[in-house]
Amino acid sequence: MLKIQPFLAVNSKVHGQFLIVEGWIPPETLKYAVAEFNEGGYREIFTSGCVVREHLNTDAKITYADWAAGDLRKLGIPSSLVQAVPCWQQRRDRTYSSALAVKDWLDGHHIPVKSIDVMTVGVHARRSRLLYQEAFGSKVQVGVIAIPDPDYDAKHWWSYSEGVQDVLGEGIAYLYAKFLFWPANAKN
Repeated sequence: MLKIQPFLAVNSKVHGQFLIVEGWIPPETLKYAVAEFNEGGYREIFTSGCVVREHLNTDAKITYADWAAGDLRKLGIPSSLVQAVPCWQQRRDRTYSSALAVKDWLDGHHIPVKSIDVMTVGVHARRSRLLYQEAFGSKVQVGVIAIPDPDYDAKHWWSYSEGVQDVLGEGIAYLYAKFLFWPANAKN
């Protein structure tokens, strides 16, 4: 049971053409994305993410993708190299929907993709890689980078309530994604 955390928080880069940062990750962890982008030889950095909330009295929606892209620009990534790709899903299957949004954006801009690396926090990594692979299909190599979760020490996750919640919750979510999630609109 104690070995489930490293299994879920997998690091397996493919040195992709593009770095995709899940926009919901804590803003203080975006420094890892900046370092990876600067050192990794990526062509561009994409931020993915669904709706955070809707503005009161307007139809405007704020997405995690927009937040993260803005933060990356503030951290020194040139605007021309950061692309927010919002997803309009609000409740279910947000990671898969975000992956589809990125794929559709790249397809819509006629950008051929052979490989991507997805950056996320800790134990969400294995599920993110699985769902991005499902969305992008077998012709695209999908790597994943699990950055440290700032809420607990990964080596002693069972000593923190946040760690127990994250590891057990993501373990169940991964099993769901692996064995029970069959998207009707999966593109391969």
